[in-house]
Amino acid sequence: QNQKTKEQIESLLQKGKHKELRDRLCCRLTFGTAGLRSAMGAGFCYINDLTVIQSTQGIYKYLERNFSDFKQRGFVVGYDTRGQVTSNCSSKKLAKLTAAVLLAKDVLVYFFSTYVPTPFVPYAVQQLGAVAGVMITASHNRKEDNGYKVYWENGAQITSPHDKEILKCIEECVEPWNGSWNENLVDTSPLRQDPLKKICDSYMEDLTKICYHRELNMQSSLKFVHTSFHGVGHDYVQLAFKAFGFQPPIPVPEQKDPDPDFSTVKCPNPEEGESVLELSLRLAEKEDARVVVATDPDADRLAVAEQQENLSAHYDVDGFVMSTWGFHSDPSGALCQWVLNLGLLEAVTGRETLVETLPGFKWIGSRVKNLLDNGKEVLFAFEESIGFMCGTSVLDKDGVSAAVVIAEMATYLQGQSL
Repeated sequence: QNQKTKEQIESLLQKGKHKELRDRLCCRLTFGTAGLRSAMGAGFCYINDLTVIQSTQGIYKYLERNFSDFKQRGFVVGYDTRGQVTSNCSSKKLAKLTAAVLLAKDVLVYFFSTYVPTPFVPYAVQQLGAVAGVMITASHNRKEDNGYKVYWENGAQITSPHDKEILKCIEECVEPWNGSWNENLVDTSPLRQDPLKKICDSYMEDLTKICYHRELNMQSSLKFVHTSFHGVGHDYVQLAFKAFGFQPPIPVPEQKDPDPDFSTVKCPNPEEGESVLELSLRLAEKEDARVVVATDPDADRLAVAEQQENLSAHYDVDGFVMSTWGFHSDPSGALCQWVLNLGLLEAVTGRETLVETLPGFKWIGSRVKNLLDNGKEVLFAFEESIGFMCGTSVLDKDGVSAAVVIAEMATYLQGQSL
């Protein structure tokens, strides 16, 4: 029913581009380290209205088998600000279709009324007692992409065997059901609830539990610049700094507001370092700000740059190229990590605390939850690709909390050096 994607297929057919048609239509999206992710456009291996509907129908079928109280406990749906005119796809529209499939089957749906950081979805799943959740986002990928990230009832991304079983369920029900196309159900169904205020207020309150130097923060002379890379992060990072007692960080005006074209950067990925932080660094020089914090478009990753005192107007861009790891305070417990820089980890924690995990927060989050369930206190986790989990309110990487924790760390260390 999407005329834009329908026209793409018809055009390829008329032009005799049979190989491209086969590439688009003869394979299906599969779950990777970050859920389903692909370019927006026509085809079963692309992200579009139909593949999102099919994926959600498969998830419905799988959850119905696994939870007798699925419809009452509900499902969380969030989205970022991506969009593409040529395929008439946007994260919000795809999120509405996700919700429609479930609402049409009488499932309670917690649908955010505006864009949110990815960490808000796993946080909401736990806070609201939902059975699962989906975030429509392609994180820091190129502008042509979008994605479908699934969280289980424990607040962590789905792992095997759930991903494989969901794919089987998708294959069993590819024909859209009655109501699945009705994105207006989000606005009319009494089963739709907006969790935005409750989750945002609760998240910010929980954030203060990992604030240890509020008085120092309130008195700090340090200035911070923040860029949200045309994504969702601005409002939420501002609130996080307020929760920690800081003055708000200085936003990069050209990148503060959502822009699905990511017009000031070739690639909206803060991992690229200085080449994409140019506007941030320039603003920091102008404002005499020592530290730059950069959240990626869905605000689950964080990059940091610090001006060096002995080098005028020079910034070290810290990409945090380390390892996937997490640790807790019990000396007999485990440090979850993906071995990229084992020597550094040993120096920080001691070899006896290391336990390897597969790369990606889909594995870290589940492992952390297992540690918590076994009475361990988990303090921190991170992965090589600038993903950090501070505390355990969110069992996923979180650029919002990481940004303000970095600010407090910088403030504390500045006080130690005076």
